[in-house]
Amino acid sequence: MHSQHSAQDVLLCGFCKTAPVQSHCELCHINLCKACVGEHLSDSSKRHNVVPYTHRKSTLLYQNCPDHADKHCELYCDICDVPVCSSCVSDKHEGHKLSDVMKKLNSKTEDLQNDLEELETRIYPRYEKIISDVQTERAKLETGYGELTTAVAQQGEVWHTEITAIVNQRKSDIKDMKNKHLEDLTKHTDEITRNITELKKIIQDLKTILESNDVSLTATYTSRNDEFRKPPPKIQITLPSLFPQKIKKDHLNQLFGSALSITTEDGYIMQTPEAASSLPVELPFDEPQLTATIHTGFRSSVACRSDEEIWTCGSDKFMKLHNLQGKLLVSIQTKSRKQPGDIAVTRDGDLVYSDPKTRTVNVVKDKQIQTMLRLQGWTPHYVCSTSSNDLLVTMINDDKTQSKVVRYSDSTETQTIQFDDHGCPLYSSDVYKYISENRNLDICVADFMAKAVVVVNQSGKLRFRYTGHPSYTKKSFEPFGITTDSQSQILTADYYNGYIDILDQDGQFLRFIDNCDLRDPHGLCVDTRDNLFVAERWSGKVKKIQYR
Repeated sequence: MHSQHSAQDVLLCGFCKTAPVQSHCELCHINLCKACVGEHLSDSSKRHNVVPYTHRKSTLLYQNCPDHADKHCELYCDICDVPVCSSCVSDKHEGHKLSDVMKKLNSKTEDLQNDLEELETRIYPRYEKIISDVQTERAKLETGYGELTTAVAQQGEVWHTEITAIVNQRKSDIKDMKNKHLEDLTKHTDEITRNITELKKIIQDLKTILESNDVSLTATYTSRNDEFRKPPPKIQITLPSLFPQKIKKDHLNQLFGSALSITTEDGYIMQTPEAASSLPVELPFDEPQLTATIHTGFRSSVACRSDEEIWTCGSDKFMKLHNLQGKLLVSIQTKSRKQPGDIAVTRDGDLVYSDPKTRTVNVVKDKQIQTMLRLQGWTPHYVCSTSSNDLLVTMINDDKTQSKVVRYSDSTETQTIQFDDHGCPLYSSDVYKYISENRNLDICVADFMAKAVVVVNQSGKLRFRYTGHPSYTKKSFEPFGITTDSQSQILTADYYNGYIDILDQDGQFLRFIDNCDLRDPHGLCVDTRDNLFVAERWSGKVKKIQYR
C-alpha cells in the first residue's frame, strides 16, 4: 500500500496526534491512545466516561455552551428558541419552558425531511417541467416564425416588384419580433435555471445537515421552501398572424396586414416591439353600402357566429340565431327565464351570455346551458370573447357605486381593470358598457353614462378616452355598442345621433357611417370580412353594412 494512503487509514489519538486510537471518551467526544487515557482522566474539572474505541456509542455532537465553556447544550429553551446547558437554566432561563435537545432535534429533523421530500418530489420536478415546456415553446416559435416568413415571402411574390419594399419591412419586423421573443424566453430560462441551481444547493445543504448530527446546524436551519413553492408564470406564445386583403395598388401597405402579440399566464405580460405592433395604415374611405337587412324582432345585441349566421338578444328571455336571409335557426331560452344582459361568441363558436338576474355568466354548448361564473357582490352585464379565448366581463357592484372589467381564463379571474394610475375610476357606475378587444390587444369599452369610449392596453393602463367628434350638431355623444375590425379600427354606435363613429387604434377620428338610414343603433359586431352588423334598438332589424 502507498505510504500516504496507509497513513490516512490509521485513526490517530485526538490528544497526542501520534499514537493509534484504542479508547474513546463518550462525554468529551475525543479518541485516545493507551498512553493518553490517564492524562485525560486526570482532568477532574470534567466528567469522563472512557470506553474501548470499538464499544463507543454513536453520540450527538452537542453544541458547546457559549456562556459556560465546560458545558454542553443538552437542553432547549422553548421560550427563547435556543439550546442551553444546565447552568444556563438557573442563570438566564429560570422559569422558562425547557425540553430535551433530542426532542427538539427530532422535530427539526422531521421538518428537514419534509422540506427535502417536497423539494425533491414536487418543487424541483415542477421547475424541470417548466424548462421542458420553454424548450417546447422555443421549438414551436422557430417553426411558427419559419412558416410566417414563408407566408410573407409568398405574398410578396404575388405582388411582384411593387410590394418588395413592404415585404422586406415585414420580414425585418418579424425578425425583430422573433429576436425579442427569443430574448424574453432566454431571460425566462435563465431565471428558472438560477432557481434550479439554488434548489440543488438547498437540497444538498439539507442532506448535509441530516447526515451530520450537528445540533447547531439543525437548530439554526431556516426553511426556504416558501420562496419556491409557486414558480414563475408559464410563458404562452401567441405567434404573429398575417391578414392579407384584396390587392389595391394604391393601398398595398395597408392591405398587407399584420398582427403581432405575445402573452403569458398569471398576469405576466411581454410587450410587443413598437415597430412591429404600430404599423402605419393609410385607409381607403369607400362610401358605406347597406348590403342586407335582417328582420329579427326587438333586439339590442348582436354577435357573429360566422359570416352567414348571427346571434341576437333583446328584452325578452330568448337568444336567437338567424341566417342572413332572416330565417330563425335556433332559439335558446335563458336558464332564469329572464332577459340576458349581453351575448358573445367564443373562438370555438359557442354562445356566451350574461344573466344579471342570477349574477351568472353562462355558455351554451349543443343547446345545453352551463354556468361558467357565479358572482357575489357584483352583477355581470356585458361580455366579449378575446383572441386568446379569455372572457372579458363588465360588472357593477350591489350598491351601484363601482364598476370594473374582469378577465377570466377557464372561469378563473386573472385580471381586474378598475382604476387609472392616479387611483381614479376608469369607468362610470352606470350599467351600460359594451366591450370589445382590439387586434392590438387593447380593451375598448363604450361607457354610455361617461359619454366616452375608454381604451386601456392589455395591462389595464389607460391609453385614451374618445368623447365624440367636434362636428356633432345634434345631441351629445353617447355610445352604446362597440366592436373592432381586422385593421384595429374601433367602431362605436352613437345611439341618439344615429351615427357609427370609426376611430383608429390610437383614438383618432376617421369618419362617420351616417348614410345607411340607421335608427337607434345599439349592438355592433363585424364578421371575418369586416362587414358591420348593426342591431337597431326598436325597429327589430339588424343591418349589414360594407364600409371598407
